[in-house]
Amino acid sequence: MASIKGGGGNYQQSIVDLLKLLDLDSSLAARKELAQELDIHVGADGSAEQNIALHKAVMAKLAENGGVVPDSLLNG
Repeated sequence: MASIKGGGGNYQQSIVDLLKLLDLDSSLAARKELAQELDIHVGADGSAEQNIALHKAVMAKLAENGGVVPDSLLNG
C-alpha cells in the first residue's frame, strides 16, 4: 500500500502517517476519538505515549482484520 501511495511517510512508527496512508483523518480530534474507540487511555491527548499506543492498536486491528503486518510492527 505504501509503495502505491508514494512511500507512506514514516507509517512504521508514526500514527499520523499510518492514518494518512489508510486515508483516515489524522487530526488530533480524530486521534482522540480513535483512542476512545480503541480504549486507549495512555498519556494526554496527542502525547507521544498516546500516539505510540494508538499506532500499536491500529496495527493490531489491521492484523486482526486480515492485513499483513510484520511482527516487528505489531510488537515494536
